[in-house]
Amino acid sequence: MRDIKNREDIYFLIDNFYKKLLSDDLVKHFFLDILKQNHLEQHLQIITDFWNGILFNSPDYKRNAMQPHLILNKSKPFKNEHFKRWLSHFTSSIDENFKGEKAEMAKTRALSIATIMEIKMTTNS
Repeated sequence: MRDIKNREDIYFLIDNFYKKLLSDDLVKHFFLDILKQNHLEQHLQIITDFWNGILFNSPDYKRNAMQPHLILNKSKPFKNEHFKRWLSHFTSSIDENFKGEKAEMAKTRALSIATIMEIKMTTNS
C-alpha cells in the first residue's frame, strides 16, 4: 500500500468512508438531509477540501467546520457511540487503502477532531 499523496487520494478515502457511514444504521441518520437534497457529491467535495487542507496545507477549505455540526447536534444529538463509530469507519477506510506518514497523520488528526467535537457538543448541548 502507498501513502495518501494528493487530493484525488483524499477524495477516494472520503468516498470510501462515506459509503461506510451511509450503510451504518447508527450514524446514517445524520446524513439524511444531505441525501434528500441530493447534495452528497457537494458534501464529499467539501470534506475532501477540509482534509486536503489538513494533510497538504491547501487553502481550499474556508468554512467553520464546527458550526454545521453544532447546528445538527440541536436536532440530532451526537453521542459518544457516534463519535466512536465515525472514528472507526475513518480509521478503517485509511487502513484498508493507505499506509504511510500522511495516513498516520490523518488518523491522528481524526482522533483529535472527534475528541474536540465531542467535548464541544457535550458542553453546548
